[in-house]
Amino acid sequence: MANLLQIDSSIQGDRSVSRKLTARAADAWRAAHPGGTVTYRDLGNNPLPHLDDAGGAARMLPPDQHTPAQAASWALTEQVVEEAKRADTILLGLPLYNFGPPSSVKSWVDYLIAAGLSFDPETRSGLLSGREFIVLAARGGGYGAGTPRYGWDHAEPWLPHGVSMTGLKPRFITAELTLAEVTPEMSALVPLAKESLAAAEREIDGLWAQPSVPA
Repeated sequence: MANLLQIDSSIQGDRSVSRKLTARAADAWRAAHPGGTVTYRDLGNNPLPHLDDAGGAARMLPPDQHTPAQAASWALTEQVVEEAKRADTILLGLPLYNFGPPSSVKSWVDYLIAAGLSFDPETRSGLLSGREFIVLAARGGGYGAGTPRYGWDHAEPWLPHGVSMTGLKPRFITAELTLAEVTPEMSALVPLAKESLAAAEREIDGLWAQPSVPA
């Protein structure tokens, strides 16, 4: 049975564009996979704790040597990795905050990187390869080539490197200029914002669409 792992990270609630995109993608996935199951994790409302000294030590010691705090951190890693292992497809909502990923996404990646669980410590090969990893990104401004802030998006370039040890390879679908309609000085960019969102929605709708068969 197919399984989807849907992850949201926005702190914007109903105003969130990335949440709307992940919901649209999840609906499209369900339509294409009748009977499939969905696991949902909301990092925006229930973030994983940032790794502290106990969490760091837990990743360098055998489990039978863990203190209670280390064991609790390692148990979270086992849970996060198991969610990814069960999934055929992973959807991640990725808003851009202060030119980088939400800290909750960084924590999720930190828990996902675990020797013996998500990568082989001897061969360094990823143990999560072969899964579809779709990232639904939303950016309030424009960061493409030729724009004043080209290169200021440090979320999308980072993520492929962040998860590289696991074998996951993200495919990005991005909506830009999402703040245009609520920011007066960006009002001239509203048509471009609508075009970017529509393009992202079309790409989502085609992710699992069945090709038409000639009569």
